[in-house]
Amino acid sequence: MPKTFHRTDRVSAQLRRELGTLVHEAVREHGLPSVSVSDVEVTRDLAHAKVFVTALQQERSREAVKALKELAPQIRYQLGRAVKMRHVPELHFHYDDSVDRGERIGNLLRDNPAVSEDAGDDTGDADK
Repeated sequence: MPKTFHRTDRVSAQLRRELGTLVHEAVREHGLPSVSVSDVEVTRDLAHAKVFVTALQQERSREAVKALKELAPQIRYQLGRAVKMRHVPELHFHYDDSVDRGERIGNLLRDNPAVSEDAGDDTGDADK
């Protein structure tokens, strides 16, 4: 059975690639904290796009997102020149905290060795 691709998925992927470059340039030109585009979600009517960014310095993430929100009209204009679309979606920047949550969970699992030992004991009992 062939896999179906929706137009919004293709547009999201294209915008993610282009915005990655444009955001990197904006960070360099305006002296913003270093961020990268992790995901782009486009509405079905292609009018709005949620742009999720991750920051290398978590403590400066709010500053980076605030600056990107202020630069959104300029970035949207540059995006319109880079992609061939009749209408370029309005950009809404959000901080993607999934990396932080994953790191926190990893730290909890690493700091709690009893959980991994219990999991190892369960598999050993099945062989007996």
